[in-house]
Amino acid sequence: MSQEKIGSIMIIGGGGISGMQAALDAANSGYYVYLVEQSASIGGIMSQLDKTFPTNDCAM
Repeated sequence: MSQEKIGSIMIIGGGGISGMQAALDAANSGYYVYLVEQSASIGGIMSQLDKTFPTNDCAM
């Protein structure tokens, strides 16, 4: 099923978990998404964590 794109959205500083989720939600809703991040990598603070709460699973 092909969905026609209805516009575009730019998410600035969206390299963290919530920004990436917002980008995915917007893309699944039919928008073109431009994700702009200042740092060289994405993942935000989550990418710096060793374990995640509450399960203490490895975050890497």
